[in-house]
Amino acid sequence: MLRYREELGLLPTLRDRFQGHRVFTETDLTAVAAGLEMEQRYDITPAALAFGLRVATEPSVRADVIDLARRLGRVPPTPSRALDFEKERALRALRPSSARTPPHGCDNQPAIGG
Repeated sequence: MLRYREELGLLPTLRDRFQGHRVFTETDLTAVAAGLEMEQRYDITPAALAFGLRVATEPSVRADVIDLARRLGRVPPTPSRALDFEKERALRALRPSSARTPPHGCDNQPAIGG
């Protein structure tokens, strides 16, 4: 089981070997225990946890996962500025005519003295 976890990157990097055996520090054991606890809490496999670590540490993997989440509708799409402009324009058109402000220089008032 340790080899499997080591291949997945779920064990701390090897620092010292004593006659061919792995030597774990207290910090190493705490990290391994945290990983095991996460697997149990979230009911995930060691491979799923290893992939989660890749998402957290490799920007290209993170970008691909976020893109997939957007395509699946699990993350809202990033609004574009063009859509914001069109939305604002539509909202202005829906306002009552008395609340609309005419464009600068066009006040639709009759000329005085004319």
